[in-house]
Amino acid sequence: MTLPPWGAQVCQVAALLLFAPLISGVIAKAEARVQSRSGPPVLQPYYDIAKFFAKESLRPNTASPFFELAPLIAFACYCSIALLIPVLTSFPLPLGTSGDILGGALLFGLAGFVTALAGVDSGSVYAGLGSSRTQSVATLVEPTLIFVFFTVALITGTDLPYALNATLAHSSAEYFRPSHLLATAAFFMMLVVDTARVPIESQGSTLEFGMIDDARLFEHSGPAMALFRWNASMKQFLLYVVFLNVLLVPWGLAGDRDVGAVAVAVGLLLAKMAGLGLVMVVIESSFAKLRLFRIPDFMGAGFVLSVLAILVFYLANG
Repeated sequence: MTLPPWGAQVCQVAALLLFAPLISGVIAKAEARVQSRSGPPVLQPYYDIAKFFAKESLRPNTASPFFELAPLIAFACYCSIALLIPVLTSFPLPLGTSGDILGGALLFGLAGFVTALAGVDSGSVYAGLGSSRTQSVATLVEPTLIFVFFTVALITGTDLPYALNATLAHSSAEYFRPSHLLATAAFFMMLVVDTARVPIESQGSTLEFGMIDDARLFEHSGPAMALFRWNASMKQFLLYVVFLNVLLVPWGLAGDRDVGAVAVAVGLLLAKMAGLGLVMVVIESSFAKLRLFRIPDFMGAGFVLSVLAILVFYLANG
């Protein structure tokens, strides 16, 4: 059975919505096991989202209507990104060429901006502090990602993620090009930052002054909090997709719209994400969280790698 083009497109978004919390649950469970704890159930993120959807939604008296719109806008951004990147197929679907990799980055930035703005809009001191911290981190992360994307465009001659996937999947010379390896390493360092992992941030921490991403959500409740929890899982899922399917392991995607091929692509994607999740668990269990004033040093190293990727590309090409 062959899926229609729009059917395959819907499958990509459905995979994001259904499996994003599962990846978060698997990582949390594996991390607990490594630390000799029983840990939460693998399905705990689903339970949390369902619990918040069943609760009453409250809004601070000083907040504007935007406070309630922010999680919906971020949710729409993440769903839109799934239309632009190779989640399950190695060929672009109907909307796959409607935006390039920079367009996807802008949607990531928009989702983070509206989330931070909602934290400031709440009037809460802690939420405002978290929003300030996330925007400070973003000013250091975004230049690195821009240089990584420039390297991608230079290697493939285009900035479409599907084109880079095809280039790397079919050419070992391009895959082992030093500029590509440096850009991949830089993206991985920013992946650690954007998914709030140690050594930048501990997702299991409840210390307010140590929080960055979660601090923005202190004043949200009910369905809004459920969407923000879902959004965090989707952001992690999408970043993993870009890192795995576009940069690191560009194989295992469906080459056609056959239902069986798409189902196999889903299984392989989850397996690759589980492997990357285990790497994150090892990192979190092996390193201590950096102090806030040391975080720019970590991101500065990633920026240097991204700049070196471009320099090495030009030097290698004369």
